[in-house]
Amino acid sequence: MAEELGVSTNSWLHLRDYVTEVRGEMKRVTWPGKQEIYGTTVMVILTTFLFGIYFAICDWGFRHLVGSILRAFLHTR
Repeated sequence: MAEELGVSTNSWLHLRDYVTEVRGEMKRVTWPGKQEIYGTTVMVILTTFLFGIYFAICDWGFRHLVGSILRAFLHTR
């Protein structure tokens, strides 16, 4: 039946081996605790806000710089 579908039984053996290896690896994973998750979440949120403020300041500065340059060139006719 597998040959009728165009899939060899060898592929099924490879898939079974892969799933078995994944299960074995997942048993060895050390998952973070609540305190570590909380700490990294707070760090990500703070970093996001700091980068947002930084990019807002850069945007404001570039907007005024480009505006000054455009005003200088457009009013010198």
